[in-house]
Amino acid sequence: MITHDTDTTRSARKTATAPPSHAAPKERRRRKTADGRGPGSYAVVAAVTVFVLAFLAPFAIILVNSFKTSADYRANGSLSWPEQWNWDIVGDVWERVDFTQKLVNSVQISLGVVAIAVLLALFNAYAIGIGRIRWRTAFLVFFLGANVLPQEGLVYPIYYLFKELGLYDGKLGYTILVGITYSAFGTYLLSSVFSTFPKELIEAASLDGAGRWTILWRIVLPMSWPTLSVMCVFFFVWSWNEFLYPLVLLISNDNQTVPLGLSVTQGQYTSDPTALSAAALLGVIPMIVFFFIFQRTLTRGLTAGAVK
Repeated sequence: MITHDTDTTRSARKTATAPPSHAAPKERRRRKTADGRGPGSYAVVAAVTVFVLAFLAPFAIILVNSFKTSADYRANGSLSWPEQWNWDIVGDVWERVDFTQKLVNSVQISLGVVAIAVLLALFNAYAIGIGRIRWRTAFLVFFLGANVLPQEGLVYPIYYLFKELGLYDGKLGYTILVGITYSAFGTYLLSSVFSTFPKELIEAASLDGAGRWTILWRIVLPMSWPTLSVMCVFFFVWSWNEFLYPLVLLISNDNQTVPLGLSVTQGQYTSDPTALSAAALLGVIPMIVFFFIFQRTLTRGLTAGAVK
């Protein structure tokens, strides 16, 4: 028994001190490949770096020109470093366009658009994707067609319709219009998501006595929240950047949005590049803050949709 233990110990020692086999280089190569340190990974990192720098270059130019004097800009151009930082130009543009009021208007309108568009899209998609109403394909074609209609072709009838209904130059009418317009895209998107919704959950809830409203609010809505959160972010950004509809329907200074208010810094015969840069900076800062706040929501929604 003792001899057997001794032989086993010697065998284990020989195995531990044996020279490495040919599997070791393969293991190192496999580990190197897993770490992503090959030439291809460096090429991808370099390409992404170049793309990011090219994407951020216009923002850097706007930021630098926002604090130049007009004389400095005319003498040295847009790509030079400011000889003297002009910290008053942003404040001047803020007061000139009444940016506080424009900011409040944009936030109110964008939030209203998000609420209207998401609710309408949710109800429509629930009826089409899960309720399986008649003429489902025809409704989907209708909502798809509403997405591709150009705004230029709708401005003329919408203008006269708002005049007749007394909604012209009003934030409420404009918010309802844009919300209904965006709900067409949301309906088309959510209908495709709801069409693959697990039927077993709905059947089980129905057997337990849950009605359609209970199924919608207790089962469908929580499971669809990643997609809805992405829709909320997109609708908010799209509404914030709208220009043609507010240009036609919101003419008074008290109702104008940020993009429309900042456009007054340039006229037909006058142009101040430094003021335009400061106005562009004021217009883009709220969106940057918005994305920093909701970046996790957007990432989770996109990831959940990709995994699904």
